[in-house]
Parts: sequence; C-alpha cells; structure tokens
Amino acid sequence: MKAIVCKQFGLPSDLVIEELENLTPKENEVVVQVKACGVNFPDTLIIQGLYQFKPELPFTPGSDIAGVVKEVGTGITHVKPGDEVFGFVIHGGFAEEVIVPVNACFKKPPMMDFPIAASFMMAYGTSYHALKDRAQMIEGETLLVLGASGGVGLAAVELGKLMGAKVIAAASSEKKLQLCREYGADEVINYSSEDLKSKIKELTAGKGVNAVYDPVGGAYSEAAIRGMAWEGRYLVVGFAAGDIPRIPLNLALLKGCAIVGVFWGNFAMKTPKKNMQNTIELMQWYGEGKLNPHIHKIYPLEETSKALEAMMNREVRGKVVIQCS
Repeated sequence: MKAIVCKQFGLPSDLVIEELENLTPKENEVVVQVKACGVNFPDTLIIQGLYQFKPELPFTPGSDIAGVVKEVGTGITHVKPGDEVFGFVIHGGFAEEVIVPVNACFKKPPMMDFPIAASFMMAYGTSYHALKDRAQMIEGETLLVLGASGGVGLAAVELGKLMGAKVIAAASSEKKLQLCREYGADEVINYSSEDLKSKIKELTAGKGVNAVYDPVGGAYSEAAIRGMAWEGRYLVVGFAAGDIPRIPLNLALLKGCAIVGVFWGNFAMKTPKKNMQNTIELMQWYGEGKLNPHIHKIYPLEETSKALEAMMNREVRGKVVIQCS
C-alpha cells in the first residue's frame, strides 16, 4: 500500500510517499481501505514534533478517515468486510490502508460521501463534545467562536446555532466571516481590524458572552476571557496560532468563570459509550439535513504536503481532504 511517511520531524515538504506492507488486524481492530482522510490542524503539529505527544519515527500522519472495511480482527461483530465506515485514529490516516480501533469505527450513512465522512468525526465530534459536555450550553446563551472559519470553528458555529445559542463568529478576514454567516453566525468580529474585547462588549450590550470556543490561542485568548459574562465557560480547544497563552488567573476569579479543557480524542477513547451517543446524535442531525461540512478542497494522496501547507498558511476555510484510494 502507498502511505505518506514522516521520517523526521519537520515541515510538510519533508514528508515522503512510500510503498509499505499491507496491514493485518489484531483483536478488536479493523483494517480499513482508506478512501478519504480529513486534514486537521494537529496534523501540522504532529509532523513537526510540536503536538501533545510524539509518535515514534517513522510514522504516517492523518486521523479522520473514511473508507471500506477490508478485514476485521477477532471479537468484532458491528462491522464486516465491505462495510463503508468512518472513524478516528491517532495517526496513520494518510495511506491506502489503516488500522482503526473497534470503538472508533462507525458505519457510514449511505447518503454521506467519503470526503464528507472524512471531514466529520474530529470537527463535529470535538465541537459537540465541547458545547454539550464541557460548556453545557443552554438555549439562549451567547457563544463566541474564535477561528470560526476553520474546521472545528465552523462546526462550532453550526452546532451552537442548532443548540439554540446566539453565535458570534470571530475570524481574520471578511471572506472567512462571510462563510460563518452562511453557517448561521448571528454576529461577526474581524479581529484583524476590530478590537475583540470592545466588540464583544458592543455586541452583547455589555453583558459579555456565556461561552468562548477557542481553538486558536495566542493573542486573542485573554481578550476573549475579559469579554466573558459572569459564570462563563472558556473552552480550551487548541492553539492554531502557535502560542499557548498565559492567562491571568485573577480573571477567572473576577468573572466567576471556568477554564475548561477540551480533548475530544481522549474523551472518545476513555468514554466510548458517551462518544458513541454523541456520534449517533450528530448522525441524526446530518440525516435531517441540519449539518453540512464545508469542503474547501480535495487533494490526491501525492499532494498531501500541499494540503498541510495550506492549513499552516491559514488558507483553509472549513476542511481540506486527502483522497487516498
């Protein structure tokens, strides 16, 4: 099988494509012939050795997969060879085959094509876990989404609106904000040309926002917390800006707010039943036409480095996908 291989930590241009041996599943594992794999910002970090964990070299990046079951290990009954599935792996997705743990492999709805399925799991799984389980959003509350035009950000905008929140989308260009409006944002903030804190105050009539969804980090995090309402919830989702902010803890005291971590991958592995229920709910909304992942561009496997470069250069709105086979 063909696979993208990271032999040394570095930039996308350092990745190579190689022919590797086909895979064999162990107990509670599924071998999936990968049709598509979504590109996520952590992919750009893991190849540089900057993610929360460092895989042993060499490895194949890529997490969000969709494809056809090729072979199953012992003890598996809910999927069989030939089934169309989508799922999540820690790495290994940018390849023609991948091994998926049984508790992270789900049957794909027939009406969902492979690129959409490969765009769904991490973005919508992360955002729904964040808003439902960590923020416990209540209908009528106000949600601020930073980096709102990215994969997880746009999913948060869409889900927040679906859950009954007033959604304020913040991004760095008018083109990105227009997409956020199309996905349901009630208000928008261009934080490259507007002061985030004062704009939050203006849009909320001085009340502040009840929850902040932050996959960006960097310079805007403190301003977002300063714009938070009493007993708000600040969701730490990621650090796409590259800088991990140092938050003055007196703000948590003054706002009576909670700073809440969101690590969907660990949630999915440690509490698979809860994650399965969330996935069922998301699939139901998708089936009802209430969720619509935005595909920015599809790249062939051979151009994986270009897709990762586009992600690193902040050129992507929604999701980019690798077509693997």
